[in-house]
Amino acid sequence: MSERKQFMTTTNKNVELRQVFRRFTLGQSWEHAILFISGTVLLLTGLPQKYRTASWSQQLLSTPERLETIQQIHHIAAIALILLVIYHFGRAIYLMTQGRLSAAIFPTVQDLRDAWQMIKYLLFLKNKQPKFSKYNFEQKFTYWFIFIIVGIMILTGVINWFPELITRFLPGGVIPAAKLAHSTEAIVGAIFIVVWHIYHVHLERFNVSIFTGYLNEEEMQKYHTLEYQLLTGEQVEETETRGSQ
Repeated sequence: MSERKQFMTTTNKNVELRQVFRRFTLGQSWEHAILFISGTVLLLTGLPQKYRTASWSQQLLSTPERLETIQQIHHIAAIALILLVIYHFGRAIYLMTQGRLSAAIFPTVQDLRDAWQMIKYLLFLKNKQPKFSKYNFEQKFTYWFIFIIVGIMILTGVINWFPELITRFLPGGVIPAAKLAHSTEAIVGAIFIVVWHIYHVHLERFNVSIFTGYLNEEEMQKYHTLEYQLLTGEQVEETETRGSQ
């Protein structure tokens, strides 16, 4: 659950009391940074290997030494990603055993209702947007979509990395299938993150809470109304929206 803090700001000898709410822990911010860095390195070193017939790829991988270097960097980034996933799962399991893991990130029937209400709002069939708690349906979708993408990437990446070992237990056809799935999922994931996540989260509303760890009171009231009311016990006044009389 979010933590609430207060801090004082002084402007022109007037003291203003403002509240900020903890959105992410320092550890979660670091997880996000490692995921972003390792994913970017994997993409930049993986694309030249996927498009080996392209002129730019042939120039980049013009010698066996360059190819080996690119592959080594790719493998190091892959190890970092695997360790991150292990840590993420390990921490989640530990918090579950302690009864301290919030279920807020898990999808519920309410998310389907919220998505339907948002569609109606976007189609001008409803005047007001639905109110959200800690995570809205879009944020849950983003988390679980990336969760699935990363899982597929790790599984197929391990198969591609150790083909001889894998074919001792699985048929040889799994290798080309893993190569196709690995590169395809990488591109799908990259497009999703750039087009949807970065724009929708960091550019459209300039949400930097994953870096600072906090949301201010106005952001909490607007984007996480239900959680704000739960934490503060205060009701957020309804504001007039389009089509309202």
